[in-house]
Amino acid sequence: MRHNETPSGPSVRVLRVGEQVRHVLSEILARGDVHDDVLAKHPVSITEVRMSPDLRHATVFVKPLLGKGEEAVIKALRTNTAYLQKTVASKVRMKYAAKLKFLADESFDEASHIDKLLRDPKVARDLASGEGDEA
Repeated sequence: MRHNETPSGPSVRVLRVGEQVRHVLSEILARGDVHDDVLAKHPVSITEVRMSPDLRHATVFVKPLLGKGEEAVIKALRTNTAYLQKTVASKVRMKYAAKLKFLADESFDEASHIDKLLRDPKVARDLASGEGDEA
């Protein structure tokens, strides 16, 4: 285990810096500071920022709020990465400016798929019959 990680995962500092970066990026995109037609048409939610242990790399998970144009939004964010990195570096005080990498957040799709499976009548029947066996 590395010195900057707890037994349960990243250190508190890494998590805190990730949240600060997320807030700054959300603020930049909400204000419309990035002059890009795609980002102007598609409101974007920054769902999570995962920082590397040395705080030099940040993986930014994004989800378009309307659920459409995910690839176009990712491409637009990647095109404007230099501006976003510079702005984040000026607002979040760190020794090094973190390199931003934008990825689509698939967790909502996975959660809705699991929810759909659990609502399936066959699964509900199996769960109901399983509850009677435990007693």
